[in-house]
Amino acid sequence: MSEAVPGPAGRWFDGSTSRGRPVRVDLLPGARGPSIRLVPLGVNSGRSAAEIAPADIGWPEAWSAHHAPSVLVIDLGPHGSLQVHDVVGWQRARTLAGARPSLATRMLTHWPVFLSVLLVSAIAVFAFYRWGTPWVATWLARQVPPAWERSLGQRSLQGLDDARMTQPTRLDADTQARLRERFGQVLTATTMPPGQKPELQFRAGIGVNGFALPDDMMVLTDGLVRHAGKSGLGDEALAGVMAHELGHAVHRHGLRMLIEQGVLSVGLGLVLGDVSNLLALAGTTATGLAYSRRHEVEADCHALAVMRRAGLPVAPMADLLETMEQAQAGPAPAPASAPGPANAASASGPTARSAPSWEWLSSHPATPDRANRLRAGNTQGC
Repeated sequence: MSEAVPGPAGRWFDGSTSRGRPVRVDLLPGARGPSIRLVPLGVNSGRSAAEIAPADIGWPEAWSAHHAPSVLVIDLGPHGSLQVHDVVGWQRARTLAGARPSLATRMLTHWPVFLSVLLVSAIAVFAFYRWGTPWVATWLARQVPPAWERSLGQRSLQGLDDARMTQPTRLDADTQARLRERFGQVLTATTMPPGQKPELQFRAGIGVNGFALPDDMMVLTDGLVRHAGKSGLGDEALAGVMAHELGHAVHRHGLRMLIEQGVLSVGLGLVLGDVSNLLALAGTTATGLAYSRRHEVEADCHALAVMRRAGLPVAPMADLLETMEQAQAGPAPAPASAPGPANAASASGPTARSAPSWEWLSSHPATPDRANRLRAGNTQGC
């Protein structure tokens, strides 16, 4: 057994009387931390010493060397409590007995340790946001049975139809057939994962839009088809939209977005605790928008690659994005959007543009820069 370290004098309140008994406090080193031996002093010196196991000791909170308390009260569990006035002697004896301050203690008493832990925590949170959450979402998405994903997409579209946000298409049969043929051309140039069979659907309503659902269903609205025709851009621009939406399907963005939101909510809850539900919601919303923008970049990259393989120009798609931007800036803007992200929760409803200075508050990258990068064939992130 290691030799006991003599400590300061104190008063022991054992609970049997209201008066404290004078004792000398010795600390005994041990594998689980120091134990305490209370040696009676004065009139009580004939009594045997009492030894308190580490598990029964409630060590006082740490203090800064410049703000040491005048009296320490040590909780001894079922053995009562101990008062020590020589706090410097107590601390010295604890150190000699092998007690080591915890990380929390060092953070409370040393600014460099606190700042170092704060920096490491900030890096860990950023890494979780930037790489951890997307990686977890991608991995979990692969574990989801295709039948469940198809059911989710079908319910999403059915929900839009039931809520009358979408209505049956009014496009004539020849237009639908021509666009389905163009969709087949784009699909042939796309490498689809096993088991995925994309399908093109048409709907009226929800303005000028195109979106993908988790069950590999691509939806073009009548408004988008007519807008492309009025702008003189035609089917080649719509082929770019189809390739973009196929990118959402290939990368399973709809399902990944649902999982990312769930992982973010849990992660922010662990980091923020009960600080504020509003703060946690704001954090989840802001980071969710960032993930949505990242999904849009991935889908644009996919569109570039597919259009090249299919021998189709990308410029009409870029022009379509800009004409939609200009339409929104008019005196009576239509509820238009760029090709929407595959968000199963809202079925990728119309998404508003954003000015470049407020891009971080948008679910899409800024349209002018996005269109220029598409024309140049150099989309950021590809």
